[in-house]
Amino acid sequence: MQPWNFPLWQALTRDRARMPHALLLQGPKGVGKRDFASALAQWLLCEAPEETGACGRCKSCGWFEQGAHPDFRRLQPTSESGSEDDSGKKTGKLIGIGEIRELGDFIGLVSHQGGWRVVVIQPAEAMNQAAGNALLKTLEEPPAGVLLILVAHQPRRLLATVRSRCRKLAFALPARDQARTWLQEQGLAQAAAALDEVGGAPLLAVDCSEPERLQRRQRFLTALVDTNAVSLSKLAQEFQQRLDESWGWLSRWLFDLLAIQAAVAPRYFPEHTAVLERLARRARPVALWRLQQELLAAGRWLKHPLNGQLLLESWLISYLEAMEIGHGR
Repeated sequence: MQPWNFPLWQALTRDRARMPHALLLQGPKGVGKRDFASALAQWLLCEAPEETGACGRCKSCGWFEQGAHPDFRRLQPTSESGSEDDSGKKTGKLIGIGEIRELGDFIGLVSHQGGWRVVVIQPAEAMNQAAGNALLKTLEEPPAGVLLILVAHQPRRLLATVRSRCRKLAFALPARDQARTWLQEQGLAQAAAALDEVGGAPLLAVDCSEPERLQRRQRFLTALVDTNAVSLSKLAQEFQQRLDESWGWLSRWLFDLLAIQAAVAPRYFPEHTAVLERLARRARPVALWRLQQELLAAGRWLKHPLNGQLLLESWLISYLEAMEIGHGR
């Protein structure tokens, strides 16, 4: 569990015997909701719990850390399709009614250890409507000694009736200094830049700081600065298999250009402020805005493009036109 979430932990764990029957951990990706849920589950199942978490030494903790505790279940998508975990990584398909029904069988069992039974559902918004309705029945008549922990990046996608029957814990981005210090303790050399790129979410910053990815990012941004049709065509060919990354970098670059045109400091790439200011002076605001809207719409189906290279090329051509390359401005 990350240090910025410890105040939430202290408020929730004051009375172990009076935990709610259902929790909804909600907030942006990359702030540690999943780690918090795991820590809480292990603490409830621990035979010698401490104020700051599970002991890590008892038989129950051993089972939990091996993924084999009989009183714990983690429900998440398991095959190809489109949900994401707390770090933004792809986890798979929607959670269907079959998985929820199997969960009901587990909840109906007697506790192996004579204590709590805990279920973590992540991401909870991956449940389809039938699964949400099936879970609602359990939430309406919760068995004693069972805690359901729902982890959601987009809680509004959950049924309102499901949300209303859970105690909500709101997770927020940590203070920048605290996040940067934590990232430096994890060994990230470019903690500040990584935080900027992901909008301040520390766990996403960790994923974005792999050396090879940083090199790809530099090549992509360099091409956006030294713009010409030939270089951008080559860029589309190189990055056609990494459309997620390209889409993210281009979207954030456009956001910063539009921010500067509105007399606001860049959010995602402040280390490139001077270059962004130079480009923003010549760019056409309406064209930038239209391209940004196109990219936002594309984000909904990005994982299944018909032709990644053609799609990326079309965005980059629109970027060229927005920058009025060759128009003598």
